[in-house]
Amino acid sequence: MRYQISGKHIDIGESLQTHVKAEISEIIGKYAERPTDALITFSKDAHEYVCETAIHLSTGMTVNASARASEIYASFDHSANKIEKQLRRYKRRLKDHAKHRTTPIETFGASSYILASEQEDGNSVENETLTPIIVAEMKTGIKSLSVGEAVMQMELADEAVLVFKNEGNDGLNVVYRRKDGNIGWIDPNNMK
Repeated sequence: MRYQISGKHIDIGESLQTHVKAEISEIIGKYAERPTDALITFSKDAHEYVCETAIHLSTGMTVNASARASEIYASFDHSANKIEKQLRRYKRRLKDHAKHRTTPIETFGASSYILASEQEDGNSVENETLTPIIVAEMKTGIKSLSVGEAVMQMELADEAVLVFKNEGNDGLNVVYRRKDGNIGWIDPNNMK
């Protein structure tokens, strides 16, 4: 497994890197099969340290967690606890999906945009043509998943929304977390 442990504008010492590798290896050994890489990024936000952790599994699933604490080790430990909780919750389902899936999850390319919503003074940044201002443009991947895998991926990645290609009908679908705590599923191809 590849580890990428880095700090944004802070120095990461050898002892922290050793601690991170040992903890992640232990968690992965208990709950996941064949992880490919782990990306751990530390940063400082005011008086708190922030630890963002992403673990990519060979099945194509990604597990994300983020945590804050006043100590850098504590921020990682909180993030690792979240990862462990997510993997424990989905251990059986991850293994069941791995048995049914003979090839890794297929991903196809798409563009992702970040749009400006408001200026600092609270005024809208749209011009007279009602075209929003693009702040950033990136390439992203859209995974080909079953609906169950999409819900699991959304929860493992700790996201509010996931766009995916439905393996059942090859159409683009969306799963999202509703305000009432339930999961919503949008399938435009299933219109009757």
